[in-house]
Amino acid sequence: MTNAQEDFSLDAELAATEEWDEPDEEGDGFESGYADPAADLQAPDPEEIEDLEELTVGSQDLAERHALRRVAGLSTELEDITEVEYRQLRLERVVLVGVWTEGTVTDAENSMAELALLAETAGSQVLEAIYQRRQKPDPATYIGRGKVDAVKEIVQATGADTVILDGDLAPSQLRNLEDKLKVKAVDRTALILDIFAQHAKSREGQAQVELAQLNYMKQRLRGWGGSLSRQAGGRAAGGEGIGGRGPGETKIETDRRRINTKIAKLRRDLAAMKGTRDTKRAERKRNAIPSVAIAGYTNAGKSSLLNRLTSAGVLVEDSLFATLDPTTRRTTTADGRVYTMSDTVGFVRHLPHQLVEAFRSTLEEVADADLILHVVDGSHPDPEGQLTAVREVLAEIGAAEVPELVVINKADAADAMVLARLRQREPHSVVVSAKTGEGIAEALQLVEDELPRPGVEFTALLPYERGDLINRLHQHGEIDSQEHTAEGTIVKGRAHEDLAGELASYAV
Repeated sequence: MTNAQEDFSLDAELAATEEWDEPDEEGDGFESGYADPAADLQAPDPEEIEDLEELTVGSQDLAERHALRRVAGLSTELEDITEVEYRQLRLERVVLVGVWTEGTVTDAENSMAELALLAETAGSQVLEAIYQRRQKPDPATYIGRGKVDAVKEIVQATGADTVILDGDLAPSQLRNLEDKLKVKAVDRTALILDIFAQHAKSREGQAQVELAQLNYMKQRLRGWGGSLSRQAGGRAAGGEGIGGRGPGETKIETDRRRINTKIAKLRRDLAAMKGTRDTKRAERKRNAIPSVAIAGYTNAGKSSLLNRLTSAGVLVEDSLFATLDPTTRRTTTADGRVYTMSDTVGFVRHLPHQLVEAFRSTLEEVADADLILHVVDGSHPDPEGQLTAVREVLAEIGAAEVPELVVINKADAADAMVLARLRQREPHSVVVSAKTGEGIAEALQLVEDELPRPGVEFTALLPYERGDLINRLHQHGEIDSQEHTAEGTIVKGRAHEDLAGELASYAV
């Protein structure tokens, strides 16, 4: 028995296929299910090319950062094999805990609000935040036995998997909290280090963050049960061999020794990178090019201000520590003098000491600057606290004596009473808005007035073939008057010692 038709005829079937090759009225009767290959070879729209060319480096970095975002409400565990292509990174669910030992209630609330922003920047979802009043933190658990029980109930009720504490905790305090809460516990320092690790892009920035993380982790090594307390030697060391054996050396000691070796290598690498930075800085000093450093609290608008002042095109994002790598741009004053403007890493209250040490070579840009633009967020609930926190770090890196101009940013979103209070407290200040451009012209004028001026006065008769000297005077000196005569150009002004020495032969 077969499925063939009883009246099947091969000639009839072939005749029925002849009309397949005949085109219909609208064209070919066959339509491919694939795209036309010629469509990919068409020239792109000129407007699309123009939009791509207008993308700045900062815009590209921001798009790359947003390419992978953590999302809420999705589990990282595979529940169904058909969902393997739709898994996402779940937001870490955290509970914030703080200890209030000094200051007012407003100070404690501002500190917790900042901790929440740090947690969200690191990629977590804040479920609950509590803080308590204590004369000093508990030496065993930081928050005390009773508060530990309360936090444990909150963790169980909310399903949190991490507790973040607003302080720098000792390794024993973190260990005791994890043993009692049964979830991961991290302090403020570890949270900031995690954000830095996410945002560092340059080779030097990544090395600096890794150095800070290793210094932090070295004192917090711990094992699971006795796995890190066994003696290491020979094959028992997991194939360590030479260098892994020792008389009674334990596994945790081996790990600590490896961390110390890695720290030494990172310091050598950073020292080599520092040489390159010092060479560039020495070249600017040799050419007597003044430098301006933009410093301030994180998310105060430093990168936005640099873009507004120099069209640098660096990354701008409304988050804490969005940019870590310093950016230097060359710009000129209204009268043609050349100077540089550098964006630096943002500061924060209780900035971890490990970060200050690791980023010391980068922060030297601030200490060696001729002027510091201290940017403060005028719309922040506690701008005075930001000023104090930044100046503490500036003093720690040896930049307390550098001339400072306070730039009160975000005037478009700030309260007029707050701006007036800040102007009264900081007489040498200017109010700007990097978003709208308000006050930028006044800020540029103040920067030009504060730049160091050449110290040697001169009057010279320059031949017309020495136009190169006049060009250098415009870039690195000041010209008070300029008169063209038959013999040459009579120039009066001020210049640096090196340039004044070249003009000495033409003095009149």
